[in-house]
Amino acid sequence: MDTDAGTAADAGLAVGAGRLERVNPAHLAPPTGFSHGVRAASGTMVFLAGQTALDGAGRIVGDGIVEQFERALGNLLDVAAASGAGPGDLAKLTVFAVDVADYRRHAREIGRVWKRLVGGEYPAMAVIGATRLWDEAALVEIEGIAVVR
Repeated sequence: MDTDAGTAADAGLAVGAGRLERVNPAHLAPPTGFSHGVRAASGTMVFLAGQTALDGAGRIVGDGIVEQFERALGNLLDVAAASGAGPGDLAKLTVFAVDVADYRRHAREIGRVWKRLVGGEYPAMAVIGATRLWDEAALVEIEGIAVVR
């Protein structure tokens, strides 16, 4: 972030965004489905462990990446809620996928799941390819950091 920019807008900050400010400098490529950075103006950080598409009995549910992403994100949001955080409090997410090409092929569908469960705010986010996850049936795992008051 350019600290000599003069204003928050010049520095790429989302003005009036509350305690989390999305940082998207104008000189970088426009982000699609993520923010380049997120600055916490105040609050307590909550670290959210990696969540997969486990059901309450400990079984992976969903045959494809979209279904598993939806369940894993739902599980992460449940942990966030139990910690006092809502979807808008997500500051950073890391998505681990065993097949990044499959994830990219389904990016629009995954984006629709995101908007339905979280809305239009995007945290700083990365998708990382993984050889395999802890549970061999898992296709995706999501971990994150939220900031709450």
